[in-house]
Amino acid sequence: MHTDMVPMIIGVMIFLASLISLKLGLSVAIVEIVLGAIAGNLGLQPESWMTYVASLGGIVLTFLAGTEIDRKLFKARFKESFLIGFFSFLVPFIGAGLYAFFIAGWSYNASIIAGLALSTTSLAVIYSVLVETGLNKEEIGKFLMAATFVTDMGTVLALSIIFMKPTLYTLIFIVVSILVVWLATKFSHMIFHHPRLKNKVIEPEIKYLFLLLLTFIYFANLGDGHAILPAFILGLLMSKHFKETSGTKAVRDRLRTVAYAVITPLFFIVGGMKVSLPLLLASFGLFVAFFLVKIIAKIIGVYFFASRYIQNGSMYTTLLMSTGLTFGTISSLYGLNAGIINQFQYSILVGVVVASAVIPTFIAQQWFLPVHTEDIIEWEVEDEWGDRT
Repeated sequence: MHTDMVPMIIGVMIFLASLISLKLGLSVAIVEIVLGAIAGNLGLQPESWMTYVASLGGIVLTFLAGTEIDRKLFKARFKESFLIGFFSFLVPFIGAGLYAFFIAGWSYNASIIAGLALSTTSLAVIYSVLVETGLNKEEIGKFLMAATFVTDMGTVLALSIIFMKPTLYTLIFIVVSILVVWLATKFSHMIFHHPRLKNKVIEPEIKYLFLLLLTFIYFANLGDGHAILPAFILGLLMSKHFKETSGTKAVRDRLRTVAYAVITPLFFIVGGMKVSLPLLLASFGLFVAFFLVKIIAKIIGVYFFASRYIQNGSMYTTLLMSTGLTFGTISSLYGLNAGIINQFQYSILVGVVVASAVIPTFIAQQWFLPVHTEDIIEWEVEDEWGDRT
C-alpha cells in the first residue's frame, strides 16, 4: 500500500467511527477500536508517526481526565477511591497471574506480565465514555477517574519494582517531571491570564499545554518510563486553573476539541490494530479464559465496594473499571521487548485488553447507564446538628 494512502484511510475511519457512534448510540472509542482491529487484520499497520501521535493521544486524554477531578472531593473521599482502585488492581493481578502460571502453563515472569496487563483499567476509555455521557461533570465520573488513577498507579509501581532497572535517565525523567509539574502549577496563570495570549486564534494556551505533555513523553522515553502518570498528576494539580474563570474553562474545552478531532481517535484505532485475529482464533479458548478471568476478578475486586459506596451505579462502575487499554498494552509490550513473553502470548494479552475496552463498555452503556446522577454516590453528610445521614 502506498504510504500516502494511509492518512486518507485513517481520516475515513475517524469520520466513519463518528457516524456509526451517533447512529448506534455507542461510545466512539469502542467503534474506533473495532475499526482499528478490522483494518489491522486487513493489512493496514500503524506507521511510526501514527504510533507517536497515538501515544500523545493517550497522554492528552489522561491529562484532561486529571483536570476533571474535583480535588476537594478526591481528598474527602480518598478512602473510597483508594479501596475500589486498589482492589481493582490487586484481585485481577493475582487472579490472572495464578491462571497463567498454574493453568496456562506460562513461566513465572510471563505470568506476572499477564497479571499486570490484565489488572489495569483504562483511564482514557473511561474518560471518553464519561465525556460523551456527560457523567464527567457528576460525582460518579470524578469518583471513577480517581479510582482508576489508583488502579493504574498500582500497575505502574508493580511493573517498576518487579522488572524495571532504574538508570540515570530514569532519575532524570523523575526530576524533570516533578520540576515541570511544580513550575506549571505555579506559573501557568501567567499564560492563561496574560491579556496578549488569552483567547487568540493562534491558541498559545493549547500549544503551551502540548509542549508540557511532549516534554513528558520525551523524557519518559529517555528514562524507560511512561508519561501517563505525570500527565495525570499535572492535570489534577492544574485543575484549579480550569475552574477559575470561564476563559480557562474554554481553554480545556478547546483542547478537548482538538484532541477528539484527530489525536485521540488515533490512540484507539492504533490500539485496535495491535490485535491479531489469526493468533486469537488459533487459541480462542485461552483468549476467552483470560478474558473471563479478568472480568470476574474485576467484579470480585470492585463490586463489593461499589455497592457499598455507590447507589444505582455500582454495576456501571464495576464494568467501566473492567476496561483496559493503555497500561495493559504497555505492560504486554514491555514483556515482549524484554523477552519475557513471546509474540503468541503478547497477542493473547493485547487481544484480551482490547476486548475488555469494548465489551464491558458496551454492556455498561446499553444496560447500566445511570439515569439519575444527582444521588448516585451515597456520601455520609453531617447535618447541622452534627449527625451523619
